Amino acid sequence: MSESEPGGFQESPTPPQAAPRRVRPLAIVLFLLVVAAIVVAGIIPRLRTRAEVREETSRTAIPDVSVVSPHRVAPAEEVVLPASIQAYTDAPIYARTNGYVKKWYADIGAHVKEGQLLAEIDTPEIDQQLQQALADLGTAEANMHLAEITANRYQDLLKTDSVSKQDADNAAGDYEAKRATVASAQANVKRLEDLQSFQKIYAPFDGVIIARNVDIGDLIDAGASGGAAKELFHIASTRRLRVYVSVPQSDSPGAKPGLKADLVLPEFPGRRFPGTLVSTAQAIDPVSRTLLAEISVDNPTGELLPGAYAEVHLKVASTEPAFTVPVSALLFRSEGLRVVSVGNDSRAVLVPIIIGRDFGNEVEVVSGLTDNMQIIQNPPDSIVTGEQVRVIQSQSPQAAAQ
Repeated sequence: MSESEPGGFQESPTPPQAAPRRVRPLAIVLFLLVVAAIVVAGIIPRLRTRAEVREETSRTAIPDVSVVSPHRVAPAEEVVLPASIQAYTDAPIYARTNGYVKKWYADIGAHVKEGQLLAEIDTPEIDQQLQQALADLGTAEANMHLAEITANRYQDLLKTDSVSKQDADNAAGDYEAKRATVASAQANVKRLEDLQSFQKIYAPFDGVIIARNVDIGDLIDAGASGGAAKELFHIASTRRLRVYVSVPQSDSPGAKPGLKADLVLPEFPGRRFPGTLVSTAQAIDPVSRTLLAEISVDNPTGELLPGAYAEVHLKVASTEPAFTVPVSALLFRSEGLRVVSVGNDSRAVLVPIIIGRDFGNEVEVVSGLTDNMQIIQNPPDSIVTGEQVRVIQSQSPQAAAQ
């Protein structure tokens, strides 16, 4: 209704502030959206970074390892052991009587036969004692004969009661005493004759003179008077040799008499001297944990010399399967020696083992391993059973040992 119309109502105009009031909610929404975008833009990278850090931490917490497969050792393994060659028979030669060296007949390196004369000793004191003993024996025999005649005569007189029974018994007792004196004198003569026979030194067996410790004119003391005896010669039989070797306890079951062995010496490169294991000590040395074995080697040409160093190659048959692993795979723990295997679930397992021989970069394991195991080459000291690991490389035992 217009203002000109009487009695009518005039329409009030629209306030000018109505339009701006409608715009305010939209601005607030836009503002909130902008703030939310800013907040989201700042939080999401942080969350992503935190997740990446967590993932990196989890990834680096799992150690990266390289593994090797144990290498099975052949059932008949050649064991190389150090040894020393000895003469089959070795003896020092001493004098049995006192005197001076009159002459010697064999020098070092001489091949002698059993019973061959080696030296002569001049024994003037023994000779004089023997002459005196012979004279004493003669006197004792003369006295015995006289006592025998007297005793027989008294026995004849006793039959006619010409002498008393007491006198006859005294004569008979004197004869027995004189006869005992003769026996003693004979024993003394025999003793001195034996000492005099020791003037000549003979070889007790076939062999080589490896030492001569006397010369002409040397004073010889047999040691009977309490002095130090002097070794005259040293003789060794070298046509056959004894080689003593200490076999490790792990290989001792295969060290049986009859086992073939080869000797290798540095002065004979490329050559092997055959021998045979003839006996063992039948007991393990508690100090070295080894079995002492004797190997017999023929030496007809005398090439091998007693006292020489040699390497003995024994082909010992293993009773249990053995493996070799790198030395770096060993883990020394208070409860014993361990290696760490990795299962299909990529988790570590500490395996107790028993080692045999040490080959330098590798060791022989005689108990605890199987063919399908994967062994960590360089396990960390802190690793425990059940720990997650990541295998990054697998090598052969030979490559790992190099």
